[in-house]
Amino acid sequence: MNATTWLSSKLNLLLNSASAFAELPQVDDRSTRERLDATLRQKTEALSPRSLRKTLTLLQAVVDPRVSEVEGGRRAKALANWYAKAEAAERQDLWLLISEQFGPDALKVRAARDDYDAALGTVEEGPAEIRLRRALVSPRTRLLQRFAASSGGMRFLVDLRAELLPHLKGNKRLLALDAELENLFSTWFDVAFLELRSISWDSPASLVEKLIKYEAVHDIRSWADLKNRLDSDRRCYGFFHPSLPNEPLIFVEVALLHDMADNIMPLLDELAAPEDLQKATVAIFYSISNTQGGLKGVSFGDSLIKRVVETLRAEFPKLKTFATLSPIPGLRSWLSKNAEQLITQLNDKELAALGREISFEPPTASHVLAALEQPLVLGALSTKSALRLFLTRAGAHYLGQAKSGEHVLDPVARFHLGNGARIERINWFADPSVKGMKQSYGLMVNYLYDLKRIDKHRQMLDKGIAPASSDVESLYFN
Repeated sequence: MNATTWLSSKLNLLLNSASAFAELPQVDDRSTRERLDATLRQKTEALSPRSLRKTLTLLQAVVDPRVSEVEGGRRAKALANWYAKAEAAERQDLWLLISEQFGPDALKVRAARDDYDAALGTVEEGPAEIRLRRALVSPRTRLLQRFAASSGGMRFLVDLRAELLPHLKGNKRLLALDAELENLFSTWFDVAFLELRSISWDSPASLVEKLIKYEAVHDIRSWADLKNRLDSDRRCYGFFHPSLPNEPLIFVEVALLHDMADNIMPLLDELAAPEDLQKATVAIFYSISNTQGGLKGVSFGDSLIKRVVETLRAEFPKLKTFATLSPIPGLRSWLSKNAEQLITQLNDKELAALGREISFEPPTASHVLAALEQPLVLGALSTKSALRLFLTRAGAHYLGQAKSGEHVLDPVARFHLGNGARIERINWFADPSVKGMKQSYGLMVNYLYDLKRIDKHRQMLDKGIAPASSDVESLYFN
């Protein structure tokens, strides 16, 4: 019996022995070391101690130094096939084994660290650092590398981490595995290894369908909707990795216009005539979607925007303005908690005007929030409306002033400001869809990428200042 046949037979035994406990939602509090040394399974555990020991043996066989890379890859593939058929609790046991049983040798790390500390400032510092680096390389790294090298292995690991992430808060034993995966993905998916590709209506149908599947900002409602987004006055670009050749890791949708867009509906209007590309001077990034949940924490969105700007400028030299039309996903939730405080910052004249408009004087947070629950009313408010001004100011204040620690609170703002953009303009009732109302009462924002000031904006952000236009800053509450 060769090694691959032996491995397959062991995997089948393992799958059969664990199936009765497949529906259990959580792993037990016992560590894998305690479970491996035990005789009996506790009732909340998926794999029995005996099955757990078999699984550990199979994992160790993948990184056996006596086998070739090819054989190691085959063994990893066989385990991945077992994993595909395993139930949730069984998969969690595999995660725990990888996380807890394949860490670096603590004694070697301690000795190497002591040597490094002793060598600091001497000619032995360099060699000591090398020894410390080697000691910190865990068998877990080698194991994951062999999975990645197997057929379909990268897809397996990305999906594994996507499944793993929701369990981290409830099980700290999994943190080491997650950190190892994120670190490896940051190297494997470095922008140097990514290919920027244009996606058009003429692209393979299997690829075009991925846009429908992964679109995260504005749902694609039909093939006609998709065709509109890939029309002659639009561009769509994605980053691709050699190990996932037909999967865009992230993609951006761009509209080429003659003016900065202040409403998403014309861009999504399937019957609208295409823009005259000879007059286009503005590129609007109106949707950016990450597609792989397992790559959370791996940043390539900023590189995507840079590459797309370079590509667009080469194709359309007349383009002068690069901006977004972006959602404000956290505004409604934030305002529900902060409306009362914002109202106290209005002067007497503003307070009276707001009270008259909502027919409740003096206005309270609950009545203001209730007035904002009427989309048809909001859409008809004039530019002089006190309610409209209050919400617009709240949107500007939230984006430019609300913080979580040292960081901008809104996730989309954090992304674009971190890339060197500035908050340019708050757009009233720019997304009246159900989603737009749920996120921000229909408000959207333009982030401007001023190519000459990107470094300046980043420096401002490093100092805790959210870069914004003077118009936006004038809206902040004092």
